[in-house]
Amino acid sequence: MTYVVVGGGLAGAKAVQTLRAEGFEGPVTLIGTENELPYERPPLSKGLLLGTEEEQSVFVHSAQWYPDHDITLRKGTTVTAVHPAEKTVHVDDGDVISYEKLLLATGSSPRPLPVPGGERALLLRTLTDSHRISDAVTGSSRVVVIGTGWIGLEVAAAARSRGATVDVVGTSRIPLENVLGAEIGEVFADLHRANGVTLHMGTHAEAVDAGSVRLADGTVLAADVVIAGIGVTPNVGLAVDAGLAVDNGVLVDRRLATSDPDIFACGDIANVDHPLLKQRVRVEHWATALNSGPAAARAMLGQDVSYDRLPYFYTDQFDLGMEYTGWVPPGTTAEVVVRGDLATREFISFWLIDGKVAAGMNVNIWDVTDQIGALIRSGKPIDRARLADPDVPLADLLSTGD
Repeated sequence: MTYVVVGGGLAGAKAVQTLRAEGFEGPVTLIGTENELPYERPPLSKGLLLGTEEEQSVFVHSAQWYPDHDITLRKGTTVTAVHPAEKTVHVDDGDVISYEKLLLATGSSPRPLPVPGGERALLLRTLTDSHRISDAVTGSSRVVVIGTGWIGLEVAAAARSRGATVDVVGTSRIPLENVLGAEIGEVFADLHRANGVTLHMGTHAEAVDAGSVRLADGTVLAADVVIAGIGVTPNVGLAVDAGLAVDNGVLVDRRLATSDPDIFACGDIANVDHPLLKQRVRVEHWATALNSGPAAARAMLGQDVSYDRLPYFYTDQFDLGMEYTGWVPPGTTAEVVVRGDLATREFISFWLIDGKVAAGMNVNIWDVTDQIGALIRSGKPIDRARLADPDVPLADLLSTGD
């Protein structure tokens, strides 16, 4: 019987690749709603918008790869229902597909802007969305970006780098404050201001009109293009309707198995009982799709899987490149220790909980991700002064027993 993967993104594509790499010879079907080949999403807000990457570079595999590996790829097809009792998947053209094992990799959808005229705001999730924004933003455009999370700031940086006039609107006092805290968030605020972006913080859009955006503080911003990046919602409708356990995503165990032992979930929708972090973790980033798809595929084949990858993501904005490794639970107060210079935007910041490194972010410093991960995985209290000292190699913080 067929192994079916629902979701034609990076996670799904990597899952079917892994099934074949691990020697599975049975039928495999990959179903995706979009008419595109499975592709990676980070370039949509980075290289494609900047014009530094070609569209072909985003695809996970070539079109020929799928028939070459005897994988049935059904593009432009929407799964309408999953029936676990019958072990069937129903699609919008009326077909019913039986499965032995099923993987849900349905991703997320961007939240629309919930204000009058909000439908005028462009959203960024798909390749089509990226092209639409790229076509709309020119060197003479007046662009208003609503949202100061990662997508909002990346889009703002790309638009400004193309010469557009850019205003960014955020509800917090400082961009990324809820993720990074005020001190590190201010680094990104300074970066954008230094590159000519105007920030409007502590307010929100009240309406989007033809040619303008009205803010709650009374400001009216001229706008040829409005882009909203206010978060995403995991696509869990199929899982809910199928009776699977869902709570802030699809609940999965360390093997990425759902409450039905023949159905697995990965990527954005998977709320994982994380064996290392000892709590449930759901992460909406590229690395999760890249790594959890293959892990789920191995679990589907009966291998002993324990998905303990540390959350990881990265961003590129103007001349700032960053990698973030680890997990600080939402609402948790963490102590921030900085190694390096915030002013020059060349540093590593660490988030400590109970004296132990929970997360680390390297900014314009490279080849330290593995070392940061080792500090987190050690679960050991770390001497703060040595952690902050650039002259102390990160590896020494573990080897010396600190």
